[in-house]
This record gives sequence, structure tokens and C-alpha cells, in this order.
Amino acid sequence: MPDEMSHPLIRGSGEAGGSRHFEAPVSELGSPVIGILGTGDFSRSLARRLVASGYQVVVGSRAPKRSGALFPEEVEVALQMEAASQADLVFVAVYPEHYSTLVELKSVLAGKTLVDVSNRLEISQSRPSNAEQLADLFPESSVVKGFNTISAWTLHMGPRDGSRQVFLCSNNQKAKSSVMQLCQRMGFIPVDMGLLSASLEIENLPLYLFPSWKTPLLCTLFLFLFFYLYNFVRDVLQPFITDGKKVFYKMPIKTVNATLPCVALVMLALVYLPGLFAAFLQLWWGTKYSRFPNWLDQWLTRRKQFGLCSFLCAVLHAVYSLCLPLRKSDHYELINKAVQQMKSGSNDLWVDDEVWRMELYLSVGIMALGLLSLLAVTSLPSVANTVNWREFTFIQSTLGYCALFMATLHTLLFGWNRAFNPAQYHLYLPPTFLLVLIVPITVLLGRLALFLPCVARRLRQIRRGWEKSRHIRFTLPDEDCRNGLEDVSNVGVPTILSTAVYGRAETDDGQPFLFP
Repeated sequence: MPDEMSHPLIRGSGEAGGSRHFEAPVSELGSPVIGILGTGDFSRSLARRLVASGYQVVVGSRAPKRSGALFPEEVEVALQMEAASQADLVFVAVYPEHYSTLVELKSVLAGKTLVDVSNRLEISQSRPSNAEQLADLFPESSVVKGFNTISAWTLHMGPRDGSRQVFLCSNNQKAKSSVMQLCQRMGFIPVDMGLLSASLEIENLPLYLFPSWKTPLLCTLFLFLFFYLYNFVRDVLQPFITDGKKVFYKMPIKTVNATLPCVALVMLALVYLPGLFAAFLQLWWGTKYSRFPNWLDQWLTRRKQFGLCSFLCAVLHAVYSLCLPLRKSDHYELINKAVQQMKSGSNDLWVDDEVWRMELYLSVGIMALGLLSLLAVTSLPSVANTVNWREFTFIQSTLGYCALFMATLHTLLFGWNRAFNPAQYHLYLPPTFLLVLIVPITVLLGRLALFLPCVARRLRQIRRGWEKSRHIRFTLPDEDCRNGLEDVSNVGVPTILSTAVYGRAETDDGQPFLFP
């Protein structure tokens, strides 16, 4: 069955701007008549989408003659009382402060389903919600909260240009089911949020500004400012103080380019650090049934955002690096070096160690960026839905640690032997790459510690339900589901196990039993 949302709502006839008509199926016999109270942008887009989905639509307006030209020919525009009496299901598309003007419709709306599409002006936890206010005004009607997270643009263009999910809640299950059927017919995906008491949460949803991105973005900004100022002091301010050299021209490109990889590597390490914390906490507690601290729980749920911020910084670093030779300052430096070589009479400036360092440095950096790109792509829901759980965890965990290792090696090759050169410690400050390596090397060493047989075995027992306080003798199966390898630090995401990988345990009386 073709997707209804893929068809255009309006198709022009004629080349010179002839009359428009809707490519909409004729309303099916027995389909409910849909009423809309209000004539704003949302009402017009909703009416167009309902007509395209085969519904008969009547719009209620205080001035139907003036508003009629705004709607398609298939839509009947009438007075609010007339529209409310004709409709079986009514969308209330007016601002909450105007609900009181609809009280005169209470008698004709009795027993009908009202869909409240309003939103609040600001996030609030105070009750009642807009939908609850509407329910109080119309106690004999069944109020359903929904469609407030869908924009007029999405209704007009279809869910290809917006979210397909429509959050619904109501105290009347029959009314909610009818709205869910309407959503599906329009090409959207209804999400049942329960009773009308959930309407407050639904009304707050469109007002949140990247709630899960706040901490990762602030962390990225903090790291960028820290490393930028650190590089500025070492590479720009120090030459000016000690030698009087004015190299402030490095600030827009070169200093930024030196900062971005620092942020990218630390942010990538922060993706895997909470998993290690969680694994070691489970080892310390001897159980998986204790709740993690709230800060760790929040950190675990935001690892995807940390990874995407790391990917952004890595891509920007690659772009900035490609632009370095285009700078005028780089041209002057190259000409000056050529003149100095001619004056010194040197014919060969080849340094084998530097050549090898740069070749390896660039090669490893490209591989690290490639792996990081793979992680970013597979984090997209449209891609993640095409792979099974084992494939997803292999990419995000195994290849993720490979990306972290390659990025760390990339930094080590950049440093080479500079860490042992006293001239690199400007103003007694260590080179930037030494500070950057602290977190990723800690993460990699922690990962290696979890690979120790005694540690990995105990952690697998805990993940399969063993508890230190219960004094259970636990025997793992000979062949692991991962062919001898298990992601022992992949914490914070659900794991699905079959009976083939259940652990085998024995109680103190020697009787074996199975549990997940």
C-alpha cells in the first residue's frame, strides 16, 4: 500500500497557473465528519491533510465568509455552532485564553470527542494543563490531547519533513482509539501516553530546547575554551612576552585548529568513561541490582550526544587542516624558509624521522576519522533500525574503542618525542597533547583491566544475575555467546539473552538452576 503522505496535497493544473485542485480520495462512506474550530495556520494545514486523507471536513469560524477563501473547496466553512453540530470529532484549534468563548457550544459538543492541539507559552509544572481546562469546561465531552507536537509545516508537507510521532492522552479509551485511527490514516504514528493527566508533559514537549544536549554541549564549550586559552598562552602570548613576536594572526585558524582535536579526543573518551565507571561499580557492589548514582545514570543516557559532539570537532579539525596551506601567512613562511635555505647553501633538508612521523600521523588520523564517521552514521535511528543488537553493539563498542585507540595513537604520533624536549615547555607549561592524553589513556587502561580473565569472568557472572551477598556458586557456559569475547563495559543499555547464554548457578545445597 503506497504511503499516503508521499502524495502532494495540492497539484496545479495547467502551465499558466490554472485553478488548483486537491488530489484527495473521496470521503469514505461511514467516515466521521471532522470539525475544526479555528481558522489559523494550523487549522488550514490540518484541513488540507484531512481532506487529502479522505475525510469530510467542516471548519467553524466567527466570520465564515471572510475565512472561506483560505481553505480548499472541499472544506465547508460555517459558523462555529453549525460546524460543531455537524462534526463527529472536533479539533479545538484556538488559543487556551479563548476557550471560554466556546462555552455556548457545550450542548452541541456533548458526547463528542474534542482534540486539544494547544501549547503553552513556557515550560510549567503547574496544573491544570490546557487540556484539563478544556475538559473542565466541557465535562460531557471526551477530551483528547494531541497534535500539539506537530507543526503546521509538517501537516502541510507530510512527515517526511518532520516527526511522524503524535503523542496522545485521554481519560476515554474509545475517544483516544478513534483519534489514533485518524492519526494512522493521515500517515502519522500515534503514541499512547495514557490518561489526560499526562497532557501537562505533552504540552511541555515542544518547549524543550535540546534537553539531552545541554550537558554535552556545555562540556564541549568548556573544553574548547580551556584548550583554546591554553594554546593561546603557549603559542601566541608566550612569544610576545619573551621575544616580542606578534603572532596574533594564529588565533582565528591555527589556534582553533590546534584546539579542535583536543576537544574531539576528550569528548570521545567521555563516551566510554561512564561505562567503565558502571562496570567497576558493579564489581565493587557484587550485584547488578543496585541503582547507579543519578549523575552516572544521566551520563550514560547522553553518550550518543557526547559522541556526536566529538565527531563534529573531528570533522572541523579535518576541514581546518586542509585550509592551513591556503593562508597567506603560510605562503610567507614557505618563501622565507626557501630564502634561508638558499642563503645557507643547504641542498638537502630531508629529515627521515620527521617524514615517517608525518606519514604515520596522517594515516592514523584518517583511519580514526573514518571509524568515528561510522559510529556517527550508525547512531542515526534510520540506520540503527537496519542492524540487529549484536551488530549495533559491535560497531558502537568494539569499533568505538578502536576509534578511541586510533585517535589516541594519532595524538601520540603528533607528540613523538616532543614530550622530552625542554624547549616545548613554554612558560613551564607542558605541551597540550600531554593534557589531552590523560583521559583517553585512562579509559583504554580501564578497558584493558576489564579484559583480565578474573575480572571479566566475575563481571559476566554479575551481568547474569550473580550476587555476592547471596553466596551462590556460579558456573558460566563453556562457549560464550560472543565466541569468547564479551563487551564487559557496555553498561546502561538493555541486553537480550536467549536460553543458550543463560548462566548456570548452584545454590549452597548443590541444586542447579537457570536465570537470565
